[in-house]
Amino acid sequence: MRILAQYIGLRSPLNPEKRGAGRAAGIEGNHRRAEGRVLRLLGGAWKSLISSGTIPRRAMTTVTGSGEGFGSVAWWGLSPALDLQAECPPDASSPGDPPELNILLLGSVDARHILRTLAQAPRWPLRGLNFFVLENNLEAVARQILILNLAFEPPEKMGLQEKSETFLELWGNGLVRTQVAEYVRTQSQRMRRLLPEPDDLAAQLPHLSLEALKFRERDALEAVFTFWAASEAEASFPLSRLWDSRLRGYLGSRYDARLGVSDWDLHMKLHDRGARVINSREFRRWRETSVAFEIRDASAYQLPNRTLASGRLMSHRGERVAVRGYWGDVATGPFVAFGIESDDQSLLQTRNGTPIKCAGEISLHNVTSLFRSLVAAREEVSGAEPEVEAEAGAPGSDPESSRPFRVHFLPLGAAPSLHHRNHFRSRFHLLYVSCGSRMVHQLSPELGACVAPGGRLMVELASVPRGA
Repeated sequence: MRILAQYIGLRSPLNPEKRGAGRAAGIEGNHRRAEGRVLRLLGGAWKSLISSGTIPRRAMTTVTGSGEGFGSVAWWGLSPALDLQAECPPDASSPGDPPELNILLLGSVDARHILRTLAQAPRWPLRGLNFFVLENNLEAVARQILILNLAFEPPEKMGLQEKSETFLELWGNGLVRTQVAEYVRTQSQRMRRLLPEPDDLAAQLPHLSLEALKFRERDALEAVFTFWAASEAEASFPLSRLWDSRLRGYLGSRYDARLGVSDWDLHMKLHDRGARVINSREFRRWRETSVAFEIRDASAYQLPNRTLASGRLMSHRGERVAVRGYWGDVATGPFVAFGIESDDQSLLQTRNGTPIKCAGEISLHNVTSLFRSLVAAREEVSGAEPEVEAEAGAPGSDPESSRPFRVHFLPLGAAPSLHHRNHFRSRFHLLYVSCGSRMVHQLSPELGACVAPGGRLMVELASVPRGA
């Protein structure tokens, strides 16, 4: 078994001349402590392979605020979107490469890696892609279903600019425009109708598989879409008030000085990690109002983004009561996944030491390019030879893509028991584990039985500066 331990996120330069010897030593120490935590979790054969030095790895760290600022529910990733095929490239010298690439994602939360991998698929030899997604809450499953449906809306139904703006609003804004809220409502009503009808679901959404979910999970998923489909009059979700309450809980006595705290967090926790493209204006606006991507006039963002709601059992007068609220990130923001790196290096240029583009502009460019690539792949199918079209239309493939792929959603909490199922033993060529969704603890020696020979492990870790 070959495992790659990778700490995904911002490249923190360790050059003492630029950062100071003490600063570099501190960052390096954070990497060593983070690596030690993973080795303790893995244990057994995995630990010996990684610690022996036979496993290639790259030490990187994610942008983070303090632990309390993460919240108990993750809605967006804390590392840039990756092309997962680049982590498992086909071996040209090995004719026995698998015709399919099976990837297990623990806590990826927002489908960014799936979309990036599909957009980059034409760069790689043809092989099927199977993504197995395991989350710790059904709201994250519902959000990914919505995001994937949006990504594959046909161009004649939704233009490229509208799709990109809608994606960013749904993905990272607490308040959205009326037309975006209406899109959520329409798609939620559709999913609510399809979930009880597996045959209709498979026919209309061939790239999604919910077959592995338990019946009670499907019922709960239907309840999530029912809440999303409701109007404010039917089921209120006062996001602005909930956001302020969450912010007060995070800042405590510093709440009255929140603008200064926002600037401190940005410069000392994000800029120092390399995310200098996130400017003060957009970060302060997000921290204050929950609106990260303000592409249109500020007055247009009025309705709550109901996809950021999650349920929790709380104690009220001695009884456990189910309530909905916002318990997500208020420390880092949704800028990291698409806003700090780009294939177009001109977007990352600086002038007099200041980035010429902000994270919101880079995010819009990257998301638009991603969707353009997906549309180009679809048009490639339309102009393909008949035998190629037949291959692309095979069972388990998606008619919207030139490469067959499918996203399988697994039951919540299934990680400890996956190795007991023959279907998953030695199945996965890549295992990705996220820190933002608190899924790192799911790593165990038993999970190694699910990794195929030559498979790789990728772990996203958050390295928090001392005193944060």
